[in-house]
Amino acid sequence: MKKILGCLAVFCFLSLSVHAQNNLQSLNQNLRYSRYSRISLKVIPIKTGERTFTLQMVAEKIEEDPDFDNYLFSYTIVSSFQQNIEDEQLIALDRDLLKADTDRHFYFEETVDIPVDQEEAYVVFRALDTRQQDEYVFHADLISPFVSGQPGFGAYYGNDIPFDQNFLNVDESLLFKSNRGVNLHHYYYPGEFPLPLPPMETKTPEVPRETEIVDEGSFLVNVPVPFKKAGYYFIQADTSSSVGMMIKTASQTFPRVATWEEMIQMVTYISTRKEHETLLAAENKKLALDEYWIRMTRDEEIAKSLIKEYFRQVEFANILFTDFKEGWATDRGMVYIVMGPPQEVYFDKDKETWVYLSQDSNSKITFTFARIKNILTPNYYTLNRSRAYQPIWFKNITAWRNGRMVF
Repeated sequence: MKKILGCLAVFCFLSLSVHAQNNLQSLNQNLRYSRYSRISLKVIPIKTGERTFTLQMVAEKIEEDPDFDNYLFSYTIVSSFQQNIEDEQLIALDRDLLKADTDRHFYFEETVDIPVDQEEAYVVFRALDTRQQDEYVFHADLISPFVSGQPGFGAYYGNDIPFDQNFLNVDESLLFKSNRGVNLHHYYYPGEFPLPLPPMETKTPEVPRETEIVDEGSFLVNVPVPFKKAGYYFIQADTSSSVGMMIKTASQTFPRVATWEEMIQMVTYISTRKEHETLLAAENKKLALDEYWIRMTRDEEIAKSLIKEYFRQVEFANILFTDFKEGWATDRGMVYIVMGPPQEVYFDKDKETWVYLSQDSNSKITFTFARIKNILTPNYYTLNRSRAYQPIWFKNITAWRNGRMVF
């Protein structure tokens, strides 16, 4: 059941937000990537008819024991990133519309029909924290040039909450539900991918090796399915189409770093080529890393603080940006680790833009990520590289190496 905003308080809060930022293109979605967010929003669309979608709107609880009444949830459907979002379009998600309220999630589920003459459709899910007026935003494509279609099935945790993360740890299970059959098919891809080039490197990146594909066969819906290998899986109801769902699988310790070998790979962003080659060649990886950090900082306490902060950034990058690659190894993950969380984040149909405000001037540094259509994920972005990034990139690397990066 859909409820148009009737409560005056709800109307006022949302109206203020909408008039300040009145379309999807102008909404600052920086809280998606903040290290201090209290909730995390996600929308998982499931196609249930020719132009009918079930919207699984999930709010992950990051703060401890949040009070539902501290938030004003709403959603709307727009036909473009430029369409004005009017007050009367906002549909309130009140407590009585909660499908579930668990220890970890608030979960809403709504059904929408897209008019036949509407060429594109996007859902915008919003939550206003009334304590600080922080607005959380998440959008997802329903119909757009960047998605081949939406699957007619969903993946769920054991408590029937939709799977809302970017990865699954090895040996964990998911339960799949579908209204269109009793079987789904899955393929496994064990492939590895090259690390991203620095932002100022404009040469053509290394072409990944041809990806191995393993046909894992069919499995039954409504029965827990274990995922036992690291890599990624592509699940389909119809193997003759390009529509499906990707499940990225990672080690049981992910998103945290687990081994000295992983650590060595991950410090590449703040290392010289010679330093990294020395680490890779070392027989005793732990000793080599200890020497690396001490030589860099010349102070044991600074080294400890730097290690903690750097790998906290890696962990956040893994949580936020994992697609078929681990988050730290994506373009967005690389920029996030070195530059920190962006102060402003804007989306358009074909790009994502990050803005960093300079601490010592009125200037802004902007990173633009081009959206690339990919059957595995609707959220595949590559950085538009430029030599102009070199000064700020080296400045931040120097700050890291001196133990002066604080976010």
